[in-house]
Amino acid sequence: MDIELCAVKKFDNITQYLPNKIAIELLRLSDKVKLSANEIRIRCGKPVVVMMPESYVLPDKNHILTQNDISEIFQKLCEYSVYSYQAELSQGFITLHGGHRVGICGTASLDKSGNRTVKYISSINIRIASEHIGCARELVKEVFSEKLCGALIAGPPCCGKTTILRDIALNFSSEGSMKKVVIVDERGELAAIYRGTPQNTLGLFCDVLNGYPKGEGILIALRTLSPDVIICDEVGSEEDAKALCEGVNAGVAVISSVHACNADELYTKNSCKRLLETGAFKKIVFLKGGRCRGIVESIIEVQDKLC
Repeated sequence: MDIELCAVKKFDNITQYLPNKIAIELLRLSDKVKLSANEIRIRCGKPVVVMMPESYVLPDKNHILTQNDISEIFQKLCEYSVYSYQAELSQGFITLHGGHRVGICGTASLDKSGNRTVKYISSINIRIASEHIGCARELVKEVFSEKLCGALIAGPPCCGKTTILRDIALNFSSEGSMKKVVIVDERGELAAIYRGTPQNTLGLFCDVLNGYPKGEGILIALRTLSPDVIICDEVGSEEDAKALCEGVNAGVAVISSVHACNADELYTKNSCKRLLETGAFKKIVFLKGGRCRGIVESIIEVQDKLC
């Protein structure tokens, strides 16, 4: 019950960023809806839509959002200081207290310094933060039962790769495991840092490099934080591969994710082959696609010829 109450409270807290009429509509929703909700979609010229895994709710289908509504919400999300959020906005999102991630849609623009920003906001997607503590416990036992090693979490988009990575970090960083974990959180999805504080539960022995490019962050972690484990999301670039090689040479276990639905796709995509050839990954965990997130489909050993 405590977990459910916490989830409901997280949903209710989002309403502080919304105009009063919209906030009242959302607060009136049942706890069942609030517990199931994963997104609040806000679009100019349309009513607010609360998305759930297999359905949606229109709190008030007659309340059509105006451009003034969108502008007011955007300003509140930025705490009336858009400039201080420019770095995040250039990547299309804002992180809120509680770990909620807000996607911003609008017209791309370059400022005088050549930095990309967004104007004429047309829609906002509030992704409601939820933690699934313990979801990787059995996976950790199976994959790392013999010894700590590098692992790649593979699967299609929206199958729970990031959720699994976050819980793996918590497993290793707990007082029982006592592994020094570094999360390289380029896009802020793993730790959800808000004003320097992780909004997600990561354990006692975890450090976060927030906003660093993955390759750069891995190298900084190796040189300054003496990690046992480095965790990052969605590796694939040449720079990532070079940094992974340094991690292998330093004896650090790297655990990351990649978009690949099956072994055939993983071994044929050039970016994936390059990652496997670094020797950083000994095991690959494939997650199932579909609406059920974080479900393990298979675990395989990396082919010897690629190690």
